Amino acid sequence: MNKQQAALDQICRKFDAAFLYSFGSRSAEVREWVEGQRDRLPAGPSDTDIGVQPLAGKKWSVREKVEFAGMLEELLAVSRVDLVCLSEADPFVAAEIIRGERLFAADPHEADEYELYILRRAGDLAPLERERMALVLGELA
Repeated sequence: MNKQQAALDQICRKFDAAFLYSFGSRSAEVREWVEGQRDRLPAGPSDTDIGVQPLAGKKWSVREKVEFAGMLEELLAVSRVDLVCLSEADPFVAAEIIRGERLFAADPHEADEYELYILRRAGDLAPLERERMALVLGELA
């Protein structure tokens, strides 16, 4: 475990995170930095999107989420982290998050199982989402 991974692990354990992902346009850059392949994240206009799931039975307050995001901003040396809690996210946003880069898992097997649950849930809801979008766009009469 390198210095970046150890620091991320410490933050995740402090906040009782089960697993954490980087997703969006900077996900690969963040993974490369955490793995030690980059000295720092390149500056850019885009924020850093982080998806996280608390340990079972844990619910974060708004204050804890802000503190968590702040510690991640400091660790990653970025101006803004958008922190999204998987259990509070829309099923399709949750699916997008887990398609990103897993950076931490307290229990990798549990994270794998949760990813399957997220994908199953999104798959089950996909026909309804297509119908909803068609209604929104006026494609159904």
